[in-house]
Amino acid sequence: MKHAEQLNILKELIHQIDTNTTCDAGKIVVNPTSSYTDKALAEREWQVMFQEQPQVIGLSSELPEPGTYITNNDLGAPILATRDKDGRFHAFVNACRHRGAQLTEETRGKAHRFTCPFHAWTYAPDGRLMGIRHGEMFGNVDKACHGLVELPSQEKYGLLVIHPQVDGQVDIDALLGEELAAELASWEFEKSELVGESVIDKALNWKLANDTFGENYHFSVLHSKTLLNLAHPDYAAYREYGRHHRICTASRYLDVMRTLPESEWNFAFASIAAYYLFPNVQLVFVGGMVVMVRIYPDRNDVARSVSRITHFAMPHIKAQLPAAERSVAVKGENVYSADMNERPEFDVSATIELLLSTVEHEDYLMSEKAQVAANGGKLDYFLFGRNEPALHHFHNNYRAALGQPPLQEYVA
Repeated sequence: MKHAEQLNILKELIHQIDTNTTCDAGKIVVNPTSSYTDKALAEREWQVMFQEQPQVIGLSSELPEPGTYITNNDLGAPILATRDKDGRFHAFVNACRHRGAQLTEETRGKAHRFTCPFHAWTYAPDGRLMGIRHGEMFGNVDKACHGLVELPSQEKYGLLVIHPQVDGQVDIDALLGEELAAELASWEFEKSELVGESVIDKALNWKLANDTFGENYHFSVLHSKTLLNLAHPDYAAYREYGRHHRICTASRYLDVMRTLPESEWNFAFASIAAYYLFPNVQLVFVGGMVVMVRIYPDRNDVARSVSRITHFAMPHIKAQLPAAERSVAVKGENVYSADMNERPEFDVSATIELLLSTVEHEDYLMSEKAQVAANGGKLDYFLFGRNEPALHHFHNNYRAALGQPPLQEYVA
């Protein structure tokens, strides 16, 4: 991110703190609870959101060298994403062309050959069928026509993007738009380092999980013993990029950074930023780390979802910063007691603890209770406040994608 934009964000947050104001959507809107419970709607959104448009499945650094691979089982057909010997990114249906067995059930790994566990047909990372065991017995097969089924894919700005349909198209520039593409490119995700991963499987609709990341109005209440030590509640610098958005929360360290020369201000340590990529991806920046959260619906239960979480170090971002006279190492054991008057240096144990205790044990726990209320059928709607513009934005774009009208304004 350009330093001028960092300064704009930090100055906006300082202004909000000083004036006790925040971003303003201009109105309160009504969101029908059926959005979280309707089975027919869930089937439609599955097709529109998760089958008919490109999907971000990871960062480039998850495939750091030729032969590395990741898998995805959340988009219908099982997917095998690879980096071939020439460094190119591919996505395939993770199924042998003989009788459909999955070539690997590992989440990630490295292999210069994929051998089917059923009959030992072998494939290269570029999808070519390399060998048929006892081919003279099996019979003549045109190997050139029986490589792995390839899915459209593209790698750009450090993002790995695929399309679930063989005849789909992927254009990352069109997907992001010029401004967001440039901003994400500036973070150089390809230089990040995968340092951890976790999974949260809970009884809440995927949109309730996504809503968690769309406002900080709840910080001083729900996170009073956790995240409140790290971040100011309520204040948020908010910006939209087409169907995507960015919401920035003020770190407690901003109280110290604002006293330094502007040349020493840095967004990475003075703000917790969440980029939302439509429809289901959050990229959360905190203390020189970035966490990707991919949220998927449960195909068999509208009231259930899974969040796939990957944690990345960003050493190249830290290397660009001037040395701090004082800093504090923020780890899992002190993440909620660290002295935020010093520059926070987060490690993976801290971000894992943040996602565990605040998202899984607080945000998602509360959202599970909201799901129970929605399931009960006695609440017709939830309200999104003027101070929750990201929720307005997500749900209005969700509704537009399904051909529905915007959320109705609530008038007291």
